[in-house]
Amino acid sequence: MRRVISLYLPHWPSDRMRRASKDAPPRDKPLVTAMMQGQHRVIASVDQAAAQLGLSRGMTVTHAQSLVPDLTVIEATPDDDEAALIRLALWCIKYSPLVTPDPPDGVFIDVAGSAHLFQGEAALINDLCRRLGAEGIAARAALADTAGCAWALARHGDAQIVSPGRAADAIASLPVGCLRLSPETVSSLGEVGIERVGQLASKPRGSLRARFGAEVLLRLDQALGNANEPLPSLQPPEVPRAELRFAEPVADPEDLKRVIEKLTDKLCLDLEARGIGARRLDLVFLRVDNIAQAARIGLSRPYREPKHLAKLLAERLVVIDPGFGIESASLTASWVEALVERQTIGRHVEADGSQHEVSQLVDTLGVRLGESNVFRLAPVESALPERAVRRVPALHPTEGLAWPPHPPRPARLFLQPEKIEAVAALPDHPPRLFIWRNARHRVAKADGPERIHGDWWLSDKETKLVRDYYRVETADGTRYWLFRDGPAEQGGGWWLHGVGEA
Repeated sequence: MRRVISLYLPHWPSDRMRRASKDAPPRDKPLVTAMMQGQHRVIASVDQAAAQLGLSRGMTVTHAQSLVPDLTVIEATPDDDEAALIRLALWCIKYSPLVTPDPPDGVFIDVAGSAHLFQGEAALINDLCRRLGAEGIAARAALADTAGCAWALARHGDAQIVSPGRAADAIASLPVGCLRLSPETVSSLGEVGIERVGQLASKPRGSLRARFGAEVLLRLDQALGNANEPLPSLQPPEVPRAELRFAEPVADPEDLKRVIEKLTDKLCLDLEARGIGARRLDLVFLRVDNIAQAARIGLSRPYREPKHLAKLLAERLVVIDPGFGIESASLTASWVEALVERQTIGRHVEADGSQHEVSQLVDTLGVRLGESNVFRLAPVESALPERAVRRVPALHPTEGLAWPPHPPRPARLFLQPEKIEAVAALPDHPPRLFIWRNARHRVAKADGPERIHGDWWLSDKETKLVRDYYRVETADGTRYWLFRDGPAEQGGGWWLHGVGEA
């Protein structure tokens, strides 16, 4: 299955020029690029300010200047724009190994095998558009099963993500121009009353081919997923890469695992010769129908151990559809770091003060569960329990702050305390009973209070924060951690912060 992002850059030439030149006008001043077309000088591209004033591509410069007297006109440089677009596409490889420039104003990114590294498709698109926006590049993105559907939605639609198998519904109401047809074909379709994709899809295919040619049916089938559309991916220069080609197509999963083992052996030899290790690997299979299938893994630290890398890559074979067979495979280390040689010791011999090697376990869990779901806890300098810990990467170096001596704490601490109703015999005594989640709990034993103050160094409000914690045990033996959010004489409310006891 493919999941293709179409990245649309509506004002790419002007955005590029503004980033490249300090003499460009500010963004609130209209700017266009122009080129010669026959005997006339016409607009090649417009920025956002010019578009809002009604200027558009193809309009003569004379007409545009009559409408906007203070218009800034710069000579168009399509070759430079395309070269910059390719550089941007190379940057997009951080999101997927399958990236294809779509001149003059777009990029295709197949994220089927890499979206899990960015916490899902929506998070990936948001991160992509946010980063481009921070650099002053206007961008829209849409994601679908096919490049044609994603292209149509990025330029003509409202939906950002189309569920698998819903391409036909997503573009049915869009104009036929969204199918990447020539202007002449769009005009001819309009003359016979075919203005929407849904209308086009309902017409007899034979008559469409006879009257409008094969282009119409090809683009429609590509958008709906009925015809394959090869997207030749960019290969970043000067990166470690291993490749294998096969005399006969390969499709069996066991054969693919052996292919992975050979690729990792070849790649790791290259990594060792360069003195580097891989932090990210991109595995790409090219099928006999010229469709690429990719899988990406991230690593917790630089690696060049082929057995470990092959094991992790084999876990991602579930996202690979070999189709009628695979004719070539490549493995690229798209993120590398220096890796110096280190002294190793025997399996049953441990150096004094050394820690058990867990990075391979972290990598395996990260591939299976997602990197964001593998972490450890680190102490934070705070007296309040919910602030006293934070999540850090599993192999994050230990900092100077150490865990405090362990006072009695519950086995399960809630992220945020939950409000309860409690009754105490005296204002400064532990509760005799409390109601939590509509259930009444009678207290059999209690210990406390343990007074905890707020982080006074943060604000004046924190200096007034006082909690009195009690450990209580109910009649059925369950233990709870309760607190009153203020001194008893001030009538503070009761909260439940944890269950059980370590």
